[in-house]
Amino acid sequence: MPNNVVKRERQFLKGPSSRWTEFTHVLQITAEFIRGFRKLHFVGPCITVFGSARFNEEHPYYQRAREFGREIAKSDFAVMTGGGPGIMEAANRGAKDENGFSVGCNIVLPMEQKPNPYLDVVLSFNHFFVRKVLLIKYSYAFVVLPGGFGTMDEMFEVITLIQTDKIKQFPIVLFGKEYWQPLVDQLHLMADEQTIDSKDLEMLKITDDVQEGMTHINKVIKDRFEQKQSFKPKWWFFEKK
Repeated sequence: MPNNVVKRERQFLKGPSSRWTEFTHVLQITAEFIRGFRKLHFVGPCITVFGSARFNEEHPYYQRAREFGREIAKSDFAVMTGGGPGIMEAANRGAKDENGFSVGCNIVLPMEQKPNPYLDVVLSFNHFFVRKVLLIKYSYAFVVLPGGFGTMDEMFEVITLIQTDKIKQFPIVLFGKEYWQPLVDQLHLMADEQTIDSKDLEMLKITDDVQEGMTHINKVIKDRFEQKQSFKPKWWFFEKK
């Protein structure tokens, strides 16, 4: 199954195909969005945690991600992640430590990334861009722990949306000062070269302290956002909470 999915996505991304093939791609993508919207409509306000899938449970960053999951649950937010192992598993696991709500948006890959076992709601997607939209759409804040290309992609997607005023000033916490320092240096260089505004640097809270990160998130959310509207299931849409 994953190999067939990857084959279809390669065909989609390689360039123009027949009109019928392009139309079927649109239907598949639309179906993924609709399925995601329906399933996540009632999860409540979330905080999304990004980070590497490669850390095991003995790693300090795994342990800190689990702590973040606990604190997010204590603040009455659902924990949302990419649904896989490593940092994602740790944050979801932390939520369950506190009997909190845990959501995973998994991605189908050739090596078949399996959803972690700490999820109340799990969705699997064929397209990264669909998954990223949903990870952002339902979240009030973002916690970014050390990770690779995927983590960078997700983080800069959020930063770009905030910078271009597509979404409001949602708090972004980068955890791990030493890990993120080269990136911070690059961002300061970009500000010096005026490729970004120096105010853009204010979007990021960089810390080595989970409590400091959560205090920042709770303060920003309290100051800037109203509680999300609570929706009731509609039987004629075959919905259930």
